[in-house]
Amino acid sequence: MTIRLYCFGESGNAYKAALTLTLAGLDWEPVYVDFFNGGARSPDFLALNPMGEVPVMIAEGVTFTQSGTMQLWAAEQSGRFGGRDAAETREVLRWMFWDNHKMSGQAGSLRFLMNFLPEEKRPQETIRWLSGRVKAALQTLERVLLDRDWLVGDGPTTADFACCGYLFYPEPFGFDRKAFPAIDAWLGRIEALPGWKHPYDMMPGSPADRA
Repeated sequence: MTIRLYCFGESGNAYKAALTLTLAGLDWEPVYVDFFNGGARSPDFLALNPMGEVPVMIAEGVTFTQSGTMQLWAAEQSGRFGGRDAAETREVLRWMFWDNHKMSGQAGSLRFLMNFLPEEKRPQETIRWLSGRVKAALQTLERVLLDRDWLVGDGPTTADFACCGYLFYPEPFGFDRKAFPAIDAWLGRIEALPGWKHPYDMMPGSPADRA
């Protein structure tokens, strides 16, 4: 049974799930959610996810919300990208929780405010504050990756696929790969994994479609 992932290309959280499913070799198909025209607030979508958020995944008759649960399920099903023992699994989860709170939670909001709101409605004070938070998170990631190839263990895990979720997007939100050489090299290693695709090539929907 094919996994259905309700998603749209601009969503970094949906990309985390899509990337993990793809690299794990699981068969899935995208279901486009027209987020910018209220698709996540429609009655049909809210029946799937009362939180009104993308992504949503349906697999084996079970509905999943929140990208981290989808990543963990994909790792369990495939036997890939999870921790090799209990201690490593906890470390993977630690980075995924950090990403949700410190990286994606800030970068996603900043990217939205800087690119997807009309220019006259962009709150400059909020953008300045979030920019500082994102810079601090990027500095943390850079420090950790200076002396290791992957966030946990000696190979890629769902921790890497969570923390990179927003870092492949081209829209400006204070991240320049050249300014963070350790992150740049790490992203290059992820790009080299068999099956990797850019989010706009992996999921339907991009700013170009709405231009």
